[in-house]
Amino acid sequence: MKKTLIYTGLAILGLAVIIAIIKVNKSNSTPKKKYKTEQLAKANIVNKVVATGKVIPNEEVEIKPQISGIIDRVYVEEGDIVKKGDLIATVRVVPNIASLNSANGRVKNARLTFNNAKTQFNRTKKLFEKGVISHQDFETVELSFQNAKQQLQNAQSDLDIIKKGSTAGLGKTANTNVRATASGMVLEVPVKKGYQVIQSNNFNPGTTIASIADMTDMIFEGKVDEAEVGKLQLGMDLDITIGALEAEKFMAKLNFIAPKGIEESGAIQFKVKGDLKVAADKTVRAGYSANAAIIIEKKDSVFSLREALLQYDKKTKKPFVEVATTDGDYEKRDVTLGVSDGIHVEIIAGVEEEDEVKVWNKESKKDKKKDD
Repeated sequence: MKKTLIYTGLAILGLAVIIAIIKVNKSNSTPKKKYKTEQLAKANIVNKVVATGKVIPNEEVEIKPQISGIIDRVYVEEGDIVKKGDLIATVRVVPNIASLNSANGRVKNARLTFNNAKTQFNRTKKLFEKGVISHQDFETVELSFQNAKQQLQNAQSDLDIIKKGSTAGLGKTANTNVRATASGMVLEVPVKKGYQVIQSNNFNPGTTIASIADMTDMIFEGKVDEAEVGKLQLGMDLDITIGALEAEKFMAKLNFIAPKGIEESGAIQFKVKGDLKVAADKTVRAGYSANAAIIIEKKDSVFSLREALLQYDKKTKKPFVEVATTDGDYEKRDVTLGVSDGIHVEIIAGVEEEDEVKVWNKESKKDKKKDD
């Protein structure tokens, strides 16, 4: 009986050992997990900074009146081409009561002085003709008479300017005539007939009658984030895309980087500018929104990988990838990186052209069927 039990126990133990061995063999024969792989590919990689902004004239001139009053007539419209000196508008003067009263008083005083000088001149002239007084005395009285006459004319001119904005003899220099101070295209005419305007002074910038700009001399003005501005240098190429002219490409040269940033929505932005090259047959309007790609570095036909395949060592922070081996496993390879565009990165060393680089996506059943 005891022997039977011993044999039975040994049989069970032997069976358990066999089952265990079978399970171990099965586990050892389980295929390793497979991953998708990619190889190095040649690509053109451009590292660039994108600035958002707009296209504006290099110089925009605002035309302001020389005297306050009311617009009597406007002679130009938006889009008109004008030359320096062309008449833009005329202003009808609304005289200031205090100034008008003071000018009237000066005219009356000057007239009284003139009438008195005229009487003395006529009396002295008769005495001189009779030989009663000397030639020198006559010239002194004549000079006083001429001065009084000139003072009356000046006072009358001042009164006319206050009342009408101009006087006889001023011609094109009349204050009521608003003329272009530069040649170019009229971009804006913010006033109409009947609008009240104010001349520029120490306390007021004055009313703008029209703005004029040379539309053949355009610039790109945009903003760059503080994280990118340190990469920029004057003279860099700008590849500009204008929203309204998507099919066209424009080039410019970076000629200005603001020394001071401006905070916008919690981020510091720096203003940049570039001279825009516009062909004679192209029409670029002021205020078009645009994006400028500022090329920092560019390399053509270099071996590259997607940046998503890179890993970084937790201690050294150096980049590495995993490359498939002949036994179906993957080994770690440190890599040396070059220029990057944010999607693809140049591989200088660490991986060969024929190496299979591990992609962090397991191979699906669908992929296996394709391989079969």
